[in-house]
Amino acid sequence: MGNNQQNQEPDLNQLRKVRREKLKELQDQNKNPFEITKYDVTAHAAEIKANYDEMEGKQVSIAGRIMQKRVMGKASFCNVLDQSGNIQSYVARDSLGEDAYKAFKRMDIGDIVGITGEVFTTKMGEISIHAEKVELLSKSLQILPEKFHGLTDRDLRYRQRYVDLIMNTDVRETFINRSKIISSIRRYLDAQGFLEVETPMLVENAGGAAARPFETHFNALSEDFKLRISLELYLKRLIVGGLEKVYEIGRVFRNEGLDTRHNPEFTLMELYQAYTDYHGMMDLTENMYRHVAQEVLGTTKIVYNGVEMDLGKPFERITMIDAVKKYANIDWNTVETTEDAVALAKKHHIEVEKRHKKGDILSLFFEEFAEEHLIQPTFVMDHPIEISPLTKKIPENEDYVERFEFFMNGWEMANAYSELNDPIDQRERFKAQEELLAQGDDEANTTDEDFLNALEIGMPPTGGIGFGIDRMCMLLTDSQAIRDVLLFPTMKSIDK
Repeated sequence: MGNNQQNQEPDLNQLRKVRREKLKELQDQNKNPFEITKYDVTAHAAEIKANYDEMEGKQVSIAGRIMQKRVMGKASFCNVLDQSGNIQSYVARDSLGEDAYKAFKRMDIGDIVGITGEVFTTKMGEISIHAEKVELLSKSLQILPEKFHGLTDRDLRYRQRYVDLIMNTDVRETFINRSKIISSIRRYLDAQGFLEVETPMLVENAGGAAARPFETHFNALSEDFKLRISLELYLKRLIVGGLEKVYEIGRVFRNEGLDTRHNPEFTLMELYQAYTDYHGMMDLTENMYRHVAQEVLGTTKIVYNGVEMDLGKPFERITMIDAVKKYANIDWNTVETTEDAVALAKKHHIEVEKRHKKGDILSLFFEEFAEEHLIQPTFVMDHPIEISPLTKKIPENEDYVERFEFFMNGWEMANAYSELNDPIDQRERFKAQEELLAQGDDEANTTDEDFLNALEIGMPPTGGIGFGIDRMCMLLTDSQAIRDVLLFPTMKSIDK
Protein backbone atom coordinates (compact mmCIF):
# COMPACT_ATOMS: atom_id res chain seq x y z
CA MET A 1 0.00 0.00 0.00
CA GLY A 2 2.86 2.38 0.94
CA ASN A 3 4.61 1.94 -2.46
CA ASN A 4 1.34 2.50 -4.30
CA GLN A 5 0.84 5.78 -2.49
CA GLN A 6 4.39 6.93 -3.27
CA ASN A 7 3.84 6.15 -6.96
CA GLN A 8 0.61 8.16 -6.99
CA GLU A 9 1.96 11.27 -5.25
CA PRO A 10 4.12 12.59 -8.13
CA ASP A 11 1.11 12.08 -10.46
CA LEU A 12 -1.14 14.16 -8.17
CA ASN A 13 1.51 16.84 -7.92
CA GLN A 14 1.82 16.87 -11.69
CA LEU A 15 -1.97 17.14 -12.11
CA ARG A 16 -2.06 20.07 -9.68
CA LYS A 17 0.77 21.72 -11.61
CA VAL A 18 -1.18 21.32 -14.88
CA ARG A 19 -4.23 23.00 -13.32
CA ARG A 20 -2.16 25.98 -12.19
CA GLU A 21 -0.71 26.24 -15.69
CA LYS A 22 -4.25 26.27 -17.14
CA LEU A 23 -5.17 29.06 -14.72
CA LYS A 24 -2.08 31.04 -15.78
CA GLU A 25 -3.09 30.65 -19.45
CA LEU A 26 -6.56 32.01 -18.69
CA GLN A 27 -5.12 34.92 -16.73
CA ASP A 28 -2.70 35.74 -19.59
CA GLN A 29 -5.73 35.85 -21.93
CA ASN A 30 -7.60 38.21 -19.53
CA LYS A 31 -10.07 35.38 -18.73
CA ASN A 32 -9.31 34.99 -15.01
CA PRO A 33 -12.28 33.04 -13.58
CA PHE A 34 -11.63 34.46 -10.11
CA GLU A 35 -12.56 37.92 -11.35
CA ILE A 36 -16.16 36.84 -12.09
CA THR A 37 -18.42 38.26 -9.38
CA LYS A 38 -21.89 36.84 -10.17
CA TYR A 39 -23.88 34.45 -12.32
CA ASP A 40 -27.66 34.47 -12.73
CA VAL A 41 -28.96 31.01 -11.83
CA THR A 42 -32.53 30.42 -13.03
CA ALA A 43 -32.99 26.73 -12.10
CA HIS A 44 -31.54 23.86 -10.08
CA ALA A 45 -31.01 20.22 -11.08
CA ALA A 46 -33.74 18.70 -8.90
CA GLU A 47 -36.28 21.34 -9.92
CA ILE A 48 -35.64 20.67 -13.64
CA LYS A 49 -36.05 16.91 -13.17
CA ALA A 50 -39.14 17.22 -10.97
CA ASN A 51 -40.90 19.62 -13.35
CA TYR A 52 -39.67 18.28 -16.70
CA ASP A 53 -43.07 18.44 -18.41
CA GLU A 54 -43.22 22.19 -17.81
CA MET A 55 -39.53 22.86 -18.45
CA GLU A 56 -38.93 20.81 -21.62
CA GLY A 57 -37.70 23.10 -24.41
CA LYS A 58 -37.24 26.07 -22.04
CA GLN A 59 -33.94 27.86 -21.63
CA VAL A 60 -32.37 27.62 -18.17
CA SER A 61 -29.13 28.71 -16.51
CA ILE A 62 -27.65 26.36 -13.93
CA ALA A 63 -24.39 26.57 -11.98
CA GLY A 64 -22.40 23.92 -10.17
CA ARG A 65 -19.31 21.73 -10.08
CA ILE A 66 -18.23 19.47 -12.95
CA MET A 67 -18.25 15.93 -11.53
CA GLN A 68 -17.88 13.94 -14.76
CA LYS A 69 -16.78 14.84 -18.28
CA ARG A 70 -16.73 12.76 -21.45
CA VAL A 71 -15.15 14.45 -24.47
CA MET A 72 -15.99 12.78 -27.80
CA GLY A 73 -14.63 14.87 -30.65
CA LYS A 74 -17.22 17.44 -31.74
CA ALA A 75 -19.67 16.69 -28.91
CA SER A 76 -19.25 15.98 -25.20
CA PHE A 77 -21.20 15.33 -22.03
CA CYS A 78 -20.56 16.67 -18.56
CA ASN A 79 -22.33 16.13 -15.26
CA VAL A 80 -22.84 19.17 -13.03
CA LEU A 81 -23.56 19.02 -9.28
CA ASP A 82 -25.46 21.82 -7.53
CA GLN A 83 -26.94 21.83 -4.02
CA SER A 84 -30.03 19.96 -5.16
CA GLY A 85 -28.28 17.17 -7.09
CA ASN A 86 -26.73 16.22 -10.45
CA ILE A 87 -27.80 17.03 -13.99
CA GLN A 88 -26.22 16.13 -17.33
CA SER A 89 -25.33 18.66 -19.99
CA TYR A 90 -24.77 17.95 -23.70
CA VAL A 91 -22.00 20.23 -24.98
CA ALA A 92 -21.54 20.38 -28.79
CA ARG A 93 -19.01 22.41 -30.82
CA ASP A 94 -21.72 23.51 -33.25
CA SER A 95 -23.80 25.03 -30.43
CA LEU A 96 -20.91 26.70 -28.57
CA GLY A 97 -18.57 27.69 -31.40
CA GLU A 98 -14.98 26.60 -32.00
CA ASP A 99 -13.18 28.70 -29.35
CA ALA A 100 -15.75 28.16 -26.60
CA TYR A 101 -15.75 24.39 -27.22
CA LYS A 102 -11.96 24.32 -27.06
CA ALA A 103 -12.13 26.21 -23.73
CA PHE A 104 -14.70 23.69 -22.41
CA LYS A 105 -12.38 20.78 -23.29
CA ARG A 106 -9.66 22.43 -21.15
CA MET A 107 -11.92 22.47 -18.08
CA ASP A 108 -11.30 19.97 -15.25
CA ILE A 109 -13.33 17.79 -12.90
CA GLY A 110 -14.06 20.02 -9.89
CA ASP A 111 -14.26 23.28 -11.85
CA ILE A 112 -17.35 25.38 -11.13
CA VAL A 113 -19.28 26.34 -14.26
CA GLY A 114 -22.41 28.13 -15.38
CA ILE A 115 -24.34 26.50 -18.23
CA THR A 116 -27.15 28.09 -20.25
CA GLY A 117 -29.24 25.98 -22.61
CA GLU A 118 -32.50 24.20 -23.39
CA VAL A 119 -33.93 21.35 -21.32
CA PHE A 120 -34.34 18.11 -23.31
CA THR A 121 -34.14 14.31 -23.00
CA THR A 122 -31.34 12.31 -24.63
CA LYS A 123 -31.92 9.16 -26.69
CA MET A 124 -30.96 7.22 -23.56
CA GLY A 125 -33.86 8.91 -21.72
CA GLU A 126 -31.77 11.16 -19.45
CA ILE A 127 -33.03 14.65 -18.70
CA SER A 128 -30.27 17.02 -19.78
CA ILE A 129 -29.40 20.58 -20.81
CA HIS A 130 -28.35 21.26 -24.39
CA ALA A 131 -25.62 23.81 -23.71
CA GLU A 132 -25.57 27.05 -25.68
CA LYS A 133 -23.03 28.70 -23.39
CA VAL A 134 -20.56 27.28 -20.81
CA GLU A 135 -18.81 29.75 -18.53
CA LEU A 136 -15.95 28.91 -16.14
CA LEU A 137 -16.88 30.57 -12.82
CA SER A 138 -14.12 29.20 -10.58
CA LYS A 139 -11.04 27.05 -11.24
CA SER A 140 -10.45 24.01 -8.99
CA LEU A 141 -6.71 23.74 -8.28
CA GLN A 142 -7.00 20.59 -6.14
CA ILE A 143 -7.86 17.03 -7.20
CA LEU A 144 -11.14 15.52 -5.96
CA PRO A 145 -11.03 11.93 -4.62
CA GLU A 146 -11.34 9.20 -7.25
CA LYS A 147 -15.01 9.00 -8.18
CA PHE A 148 -15.66 5.27 -7.69
CA HIS A 149 -14.08 5.05 -4.23
CA GLY A 150 -15.03 8.53 -3.14
CA LEU A 151 -13.95 9.97 0.18
CA THR A 152 -14.14 7.02 2.60
CA ASP A 153 -11.54 7.91 5.28
CA ARG A 154 -13.80 9.03 8.16
CA ASP A 155 -11.16 11.20 9.83
CA LEU A 156 -10.46 13.01 6.54
CA ARG A 157 -14.20 13.38 5.88
CA TYR A 158 -14.68 15.22 9.19
CA ARG A 159 -11.58 17.40 8.66
CA GLN A 160 -12.46 18.24 5.05
CA ARG A 161 -16.25 18.39 5.27
CA TYR A 162 -16.32 20.56 2.12
CA VAL A 163 -14.97 17.60 0.11
CA ASP A 164 -17.25 15.17 1.95
CA LEU A 165 -20.31 17.24 0.95
CA ILE A 166 -19.19 17.20 -2.70
CA MET A 167 -18.43 13.48 -2.90
CA ASN A 168 -21.15 11.95 -0.71
CA THR A 169 -24.74 12.87 -1.58
CA ASP A 170 -26.11 11.13 1.54
CA VAL A 171 -23.96 13.42 3.72
CA ARG A 172 -25.38 16.49 1.98
CA GLU A 173 -28.89 15.09 2.54
CA THR A 174 -28.18 14.60 6.26
CA PHE A 175 -27.20 18.24 6.74
CA ILE A 176 -30.09 19.54 4.65
CA ASN A 177 -32.39 17.47 6.91
CA ARG A 178 -30.65 18.79 10.03
CA SER A 179 -31.50 22.31 8.90
CA LYS A 180 -35.11 21.26 8.21
CA ILE A 181 -35.39 19.64 11.67
CA ILE A 182 -34.32 22.85 13.44
CA SER A 183 -36.63 24.96 11.26
CA SER A 184 -39.50 22.57 12.03
CA ILE A 185 -38.85 22.85 15.80
CA ARG A 186 -38.94 26.63 15.51
CA ARG A 187 -42.19 26.55 13.54
CA TYR A 188 -43.81 24.28 16.12
CA LEU A 189 -42.76 26.36 19.13
CA ASP A 190 -43.54 29.69 17.46
CA ALA A 191 -47.06 28.40 16.71
CA GLN A 192 -47.40 27.51 20.42
CA GLY A 193 -46.66 31.13 21.38
CA PHE A 194 -43.02 30.70 22.44
CA LEU A 195 -40.50 33.54 21.99
CA GLU A 196 -37.03 32.68 20.69
CA VAL A 197 -34.37 34.54 22.69
CA GLU A 198 -30.58 34.73 22.97
CA THR A 199 -28.61 34.62 26.22
CA PRO A 200 -24.87 35.04 27.00
CA MET A 201 -22.26 32.45 26.03
CA LEU A 202 -19.51 34.10 28.11
CA VAL A 203 -20.59 33.88 31.77
CA GLU A 204 -19.10 34.40 35.22
CA ASN A 205 -20.95 31.41 36.62
CA ALA A 206 -21.49 28.38 34.36
CA GLY A 207 -24.49 26.72 36.01
CA GLY A 208 -27.60 24.78 35.11
CA ALA A 209 -25.98 21.38 34.47
CA ALA A 210 -23.46 18.92 35.91
CA ALA A 211 -20.48 19.51 33.63
CA ARG A 212 -16.95 20.91 33.68
CA PRO A 213 -16.77 24.27 31.87
CA PHE A 214 -14.13 25.72 29.56
CA GLU A 215 -12.46 28.78 31.07
CA THR A 216 -11.15 31.90 29.35
CA HIS A 217 -9.81 35.36 30.27
CA PHE A 218 -11.42 38.64 29.24
CA ASN A 219 -8.56 41.13 28.86
CA ALA A 220 -10.67 44.31 28.79
CA LEU A 221 -12.13 43.60 32.26
CA SER A 222 -9.12 41.62 33.49
CA GLU A 223 -11.53 38.91 34.65
CA ASP A 224 -11.89 35.19 34.12
CA PHE A 225 -15.04 34.00 32.36
CA LYS A 226 -16.45 30.60 31.45
CA LEU A 227 -18.22 29.33 28.36
CA ARG A 228 -21.80 28.36 29.19
CA ILE A 229 -22.58 24.69 29.85
CA SER A 230 -26.35 25.26 29.83
CA LEU A 231 -28.99 27.85 28.91
CA GLU A 232 -31.08 27.39 32.03
CA LEU A 233 -30.33 30.13 34.55
CA TYR A 234 -30.65 33.05 32.12
CA LEU A 235 -33.85 31.72 30.55
CA LYS A 236 -35.38 31.39 34.03
CA ARG A 237 -34.49 35.04 34.70
CA LEU A 238 -36.68 35.86 31.67
CA ILE A 239 -39.59 33.89 33.18
CA VAL A 240 -39.12 36.04 36.32
CA GLY A 241 -39.23 39.08 34.03
CA GLY A 242 -42.68 38.10 32.77
CA LEU A 243 -41.89 36.41 29.44
CA GLU A 244 -44.11 33.37 29.94
CA LYS A 245 -42.87 31.08 27.12
CA VAL A 246 -39.23 31.30 25.99
CA TYR A 247 -36.78 29.06 24.16
CA GLU A 248 -33.24 29.20 22.86
CA ILE A 249 -31.39 26.99 20.38
CA GLY A 250 -27.67 27.50 20.76
CA ARG A 251 -24.21 26.11 21.26
CA VAL A 252 -23.09 25.09 24.73
CA PHE A 253 -19.61 23.95 25.74
CA ARG A 254 -18.58 21.15 28.09
CA ASN A 255 -14.97 20.28 28.81
CA GLU A 256 -15.39 16.53 28.50
CA GLY A 257 -14.36 13.61 26.30
CA LEU A 258 -15.18 12.82 22.68
CA ASP A 259 -17.18 9.76 21.67
CA THR A 260 -19.99 8.77 19.29
CA ARG A 261 -22.53 10.82 21.30
CA HIS A 262 -20.39 13.60 22.80
CA ASN A 263 -18.63 16.63 21.32
CA PRO A 264 -17.28 19.45 23.54
CA GLU A 265 -19.46 21.99 21.74
CA PHE A 266 -22.96 20.92 20.80
CA THR A 267 -26.41 22.33 20.11
CA LEU A 268 -28.84 22.48 22.99
CA MET A 269 -32.41 23.72 23.01
CA GLU A 270 -33.97 24.75 26.28
CA LEU A 271 -37.49 26.08 26.78
CA TYR A 272 -39.39 27.32 29.78
CA GLN A 273 -43.14 27.81 30.21
CA ALA A 274 -44.78 29.56 33.13
CA TYR A 275 -47.81 28.03 34.88
CA THR A 276 -47.14 24.43 33.87
CA ASP A 277 -45.17 21.48 35.27
CA TYR A 278 -43.20 18.46 34.06
CA HIS A 279 -46.38 16.77 32.84
CA GLY A 280 -46.92 19.76 30.53
CA MET A 281 -43.34 19.31 29.30
CA MET A 282 -44.05 15.63 28.52
CA ASP A 283 -47.06 16.57 26.41
CA LEU A 284 -45.03 19.24 24.59
CA THR A 285 -42.15 16.83 23.91
CA GLU A 286 -44.44 14.12 22.56
CA ASN A 287 -46.29 16.53 20.26
CA MET A 288 -43.13 18.27 19.06
CA TYR A 289 -41.25 15.06 18.18
CA ARG A 290 -44.31 13.81 16.30
CA HIS A 291 -44.67 17.11 14.43
CA VAL A 292 -40.99 17.27 13.40
CA ALA A 293 -40.81 13.65 12.20
CA GLN A 294 -44.01 14.02 10.18
CA GLU A 295 -42.97 17.35 8.65
CA VAL A 296 -39.35 16.45 7.81
CA LEU A 297 -39.58 12.70 7.11
CA GLY A 298 -43.26 12.37 6.16
CA THR A 299 -43.81 9.63 8.79
CA THR A 300 -43.90 9.15 12.56
CA LYS A 301 -42.13 5.79 12.24
CA ILE A 302 -38.37 6.20 12.19
CA VAL A 303 -35.73 3.52 11.66
CA TYR A 304 -32.34 3.80 13.35
CA ASN A 305 -29.73 1.10 12.83
CA GLY A 306 -32.45 -1.18 11.50
CA VAL A 307 -34.65 -0.71 14.61
CA GLU A 308 -38.07 0.90 14.15
CA MET A 309 -39.27 3.45 16.70
CA ASP A 310 -42.87 4.63 16.59
CA LEU A 311 -43.49 8.26 17.51
CA GLY A 312 -47.15 7.88 16.58
CA LYS A 313 -48.04 5.79 19.65
CA PRO A 314 -48.42 7.32 23.14
CA PHE A 315 -44.97 7.51 24.77
CA GLU A 316 -44.44 5.22 27.78
CA ARG A 317 -44.24 6.95 31.18
CA ILE A 318 -42.44 5.14 34.03
CA THR A 319 -40.85 6.25 37.32
CA MET A 320 -37.11 5.67 37.87
CA ILE A 321 -37.94 3.36 40.80
CA ASP A 322 -40.32 1.31 38.62
CA ALA A 323 -37.74 1.14 35.80
CA VAL A 324 -35.14 -0.28 38.20
CA LYS A 325 -37.75 -2.73 39.53
CA LYS A 326 -38.68 -3.76 35.97
CA TYR A 327 -35.15 -4.23 34.58
CA ALA A 328 -33.02 -5.02 37.68
CA ASN A 329 -35.73 -6.74 39.76
CA ILE A 330 -34.88 -4.52 42.75
CA ASP A 331 -37.57 -2.65 44.70
CA TRP A 332 -35.88 0.58 45.78
CA ASN A 333 -38.77 1.35 48.14
CA THR A 334 -37.30 -1.33 50.43
CA VAL A 335 -33.85 0.35 50.46
CA GLU A 336 -33.95 2.47 53.63
CA THR A 337 -30.47 3.97 54.07
CA THR A 338 -27.38 4.96 52.08
CA GLU A 339 -25.58 2.05 53.77
CA ASP A 340 -28.20 -0.37 52.39
CA ALA A 341 -27.77 1.15 48.92
CA VAL A 342 -23.95 0.84 49.08
CA ALA A 343 -24.26 -2.84 50.10
CA LEU A 344 -26.65 -3.45 47.21
CA ALA A 345 -24.27 -1.74 44.79
CA LYS A 346 -21.38 -3.96 45.95
CA LYS A 347 -23.50 -7.04 45.48
CA HIS A 348 -24.29 -5.99 41.87
CA HIS A 349 -20.71 -4.84 41.09
CA ILE A 350 -21.63 -1.16 40.74
CA GLU A 351 -18.83 1.23 41.71
CA VAL A 352 -19.81 3.98 44.13
CA GLU A 353 -17.86 6.99 45.41
CA LYS A 354 -17.64 8.18 49.00
CA ARG A 355 -19.86 11.21 48.27
CA HIS A 356 -22.68 9.09 46.79
CA LYS A 357 -25.94 8.99 48.73
CA LYS A 358 -28.92 6.66 48.39
CA GLY A 359 -30.43 8.67 45.51
CA ASP A 360 -27.14 8.80 43.57
CA ILE A 361 -26.91 5.02 43.81
CA LEU A 362 -30.49 4.58 42.51
CA SER A 363 -29.42 6.62 39.48
CA LEU A 364 -26.37 4.35 38.99
CA PHE A 365 -28.62 1.26 39.08
CA PHE A 366 -30.92 2.86 36.52
CA GLU A 367 -27.99 3.63 34.19
CA GLU A 368 -26.57 0.13 34.58
CA PHE A 369 -29.73 -1.97 34.22
CA ALA A 370 -32.54 0.08 32.62
CA GLU A 371 -31.22 2.62 30.10
CA GLU A 372 -30.27 0.18 27.33
CA HIS A 373 -33.82 -1.25 27.27
CA LEU A 374 -35.52 2.10 26.61
CA ILE A 375 -35.66 1.85 22.82
CA GLN A 376 -39.21 3.09 22.17
CA PRO A 377 -40.01 6.68 23.26
CA THR A 378 -40.12 6.64 27.09
CA PHE A 379 -40.37 9.26 29.83
CA VAL A 380 -38.49 8.21 33.00
CA MET A 381 -39.98 10.26 35.85
CA ASP A 382 -39.44 11.17 39.50
CA HIS A 383 -35.67 11.28 40.01
CA PRO A 384 -33.89 11.33 43.39
CA ILE A 385 -33.28 14.82 44.81
CA GLU A 386 -29.50 14.24 45.09
CA ILE A 387 -29.05 14.38 41.29
CA SER A 388 -31.53 17.23 40.66
CA PRO A 389 -30.41 20.49 42.32
CA LEU A 390 -32.78 22.79 40.38
CA THR A 391 -36.01 20.81 40.60
CA LYS A 392 -39.21 20.92 42.71
CA LYS A 393 -39.71 18.17 45.25
CA ILE A 394 -42.67 15.79 44.95
CA PRO A 395 -44.88 17.08 47.80
CA GLU A 396 -45.80 13.63 49.13
CA ASN A 397 -42.25 12.22 48.83
CA GLU A 398 -39.56 14.84 49.31
CA ASP A 399 -36.64 12.47 48.57
CA TYR A 400 -37.70 12.68 44.92
CA VAL A 401 -38.35 15.52 42.47
CA GLU A 402 -40.70 16.32 39.59
CA ARG A 403 -38.21 15.55 36.84
CA PHE A 404 -38.15 13.31 33.79
CA GLU A 405 -35.62 12.25 31.20
CA PHE A 406 -36.85 11.34 27.73
CA PHE A 407 -35.26 8.21 26.23
CA MET A 408 -35.16 6.70 22.74
CA ASN A 409 -32.80 4.06 21.40
CA GLY A 410 -31.38 3.69 24.93
CA TRP A 411 -30.19 7.33 24.81
CA GLU A 412 -31.19 10.29 26.94
CA MET A 413 -32.79 12.72 24.48
CA ALA A 414 -34.16 15.40 26.84
CA ASN A 415 -34.20 16.37 30.51
CA ALA A 416 -37.11 18.25 32.11
CA TYR A 417 -38.26 19.61 35.47
CA SER A 418 -41.01 21.25 37.35
CA GLU A 419 -38.62 24.11 38.06
CA LEU A 420 -37.60 24.96 41.61
CA ASN A 421 -38.87 28.48 42.34
CA ASP A 422 -38.30 28.60 46.12
CA PRO A 423 -35.20 30.82 46.66
CA ILE A 424 -34.60 29.51 50.20
CA ASP A 425 -34.65 25.87 49.05
CA GLN A 426 -32.52 26.81 46.00
CA ARG A 427 -29.85 28.39 48.25
CA GLU A 428 -29.68 25.17 50.29
CA ARG A 429 -29.29 23.12 47.08
CA PHE A 430 -26.48 25.41 45.89
CA LYS A 431 -24.81 25.01 49.29
CA ALA A 432 -24.93 21.21 48.91
CA GLN A 433 -23.42 21.58 45.42
CA GLU A 434 -20.59 23.76 46.81
CA GLU A 435 -19.81 21.02 49.34
CA LEU A 436 -19.59 18.47 46.50
CA LEU A 437 -17.25 20.86 44.66
CA ALA A 438 -15.03 21.02 47.75
CA GLN A 439 -14.98 17.20 47.84
CA GLY A 440 -13.58 17.11 44.29
CA ASP A 441 -16.70 16.97 42.11
CA ASP A 442 -15.63 19.44 39.39
CA GLU A 443 -19.03 19.09 37.68
CA ALA A 444 -20.96 20.49 40.67
CA ASN A 445 -22.74 23.87 40.44
CA THR A 446 -21.58 26.98 42.29
CA THR A 447 -23.88 29.50 43.97
CA ASP A 448 -25.27 32.11 41.56
CA GLU A 449 -26.27 35.08 43.74
CA ASP A 450 -27.94 37.04 40.93
CA PHE A 451 -30.09 34.03 40.02
CA LEU A 452 -31.11 33.70 43.70
CA ASN A 453 -32.00 37.41 43.69
CA ALA A 454 -34.20 36.80 40.61
CA LEU A 455 -35.98 33.96 42.43
CA GLU A 456 -36.55 36.26 45.41
CA ILE A 457 -38.25 38.74 43.05
CA GLY A 458 -40.58 35.82 42.34
CA MET A 459 -40.81 33.14 39.64
CA PRO A 460 -44.19 31.56 38.81
CA PRO A 461 -44.64 27.75 38.75
CA THR A 462 -42.71 26.78 35.62
CA GLY A 463 -41.98 23.74 33.49
CA GLY A 464 -38.64 23.57 31.68
CA ILE A 465 -36.81 21.16 29.37
CA GLY A 466 -33.49 20.76 27.59
CA PHE A 467 -33.27 18.89 24.27
CA GLY A 468 -30.08 17.50 22.73
CA ILE A 469 -30.58 18.68 19.15
CA ASP A 470 -27.62 16.70 17.78
CA ARG A 471 -28.92 13.38 19.13
CA MET A 472 -32.36 14.16 17.76
CA CYS A 473 -30.75 14.77 14.35
CA MET A 474 -28.79 11.50 14.65
CA LEU A 475 -32.00 9.51 15.20
CA LEU A 476 -34.03 11.25 12.49
CA THR A 477 -31.25 10.92 9.88
CA ASP A 478 -30.03 7.40 10.88
CA SER A 479 -26.51 8.75 11.59
CA GLN A 480 -24.17 6.56 13.62
CA ALA A 481 -22.08 9.21 15.40
CA ILE A 482 -22.57 12.78 16.60
CA ARG A 483 -19.78 13.84 14.22
CA ASP A 484 -21.99 12.74 11.32
CA VAL A 485 -24.51 15.48 12.18
CA LEU A 486 -21.99 18.23 13.08
CA LEU A 487 -20.68 19.99 10.01
CA PHE A 488 -17.34 20.71 11.66
CA PRO A 489 -16.82 18.44 14.70
CA THR A 490 -14.00 19.03 17.16
CA MET A 491 -10.84 17.22 15.98
CA LYS A 492 -7.37 16.81 17.43
CA SER A 493 -4.83 18.97 15.59
CA ILE A 494 -3.29 16.96 12.77
CA ASP A 495 0.28 17.90 13.74
CA LYS A 496 0.01 16.76 17.37
